[in-house]
Amino acid sequence: MYSEKVKSYNSIRKMAVTGMLAAVSILLGSTPLGFIPVGPTKATIMHLPVIIGAIIEGPLVGAGIGLIFGIFSMIQAVMAPTITSFVFLNPLVAVLPRVLIGLTAYYTYKMTKKSSVTAAIGTLTNTIGVLGMIYLIYGAQFAEALGQEKARAGALILGIATANGIPEIIVAILVVTAVVAALKKIKKV
Repeated sequence: MYSEKVKSYNSIRKMAVTGMLAAVSILLGSTPLGFIPVGPTKATIMHLPVIIGAIIEGPLVGAGIGLIFGIFSMIQAVMAPTITSFVFLNPLVAVLPRVLIGLTAYYTYKMTKKSSVTAAIGTLTNTIGVLGMIYLIYGAQFAEALGQEKARAGALILGIATANGIPEIIVAILVVTAVVAALKKIKKV
């Protein structure tokens, strides 16, 4: 009897946390807060709920919230396009790396128990995954869209990774560490 109540409480909590983080992701994806224009590209903070969800509720919740992030990337590419938005119409660029954030974040946290390391790895999964797929699939087209020579695609993408990725990692470490610490005070994670 006690075991059933604990399972019921845990599944209700999991649904509540998932719903809350999904709502945060939808809010971020529907407003300029989630995708911040940086020149012809966009930086993001939408990976934060994905990382938090993976730490708090596991890889499936993290991957599910990552799916929401990826879908909103595709929606942004249609609704608020930039000269490079064509790459985000491909789910291999827009969705797959975002789903993988939930998995890498969960397993990093499981191994290290450090939310700061998990935040950095989750953010790197997004940055390397998205920009790596852009390079592999659209490298030359992406460079041309930005007015660069095709041969400079790698250097161009590395520059974007540095310019957007480093601030995204710093923000992720600060926010994820604070949120996870607050949630740990409420319930042992």
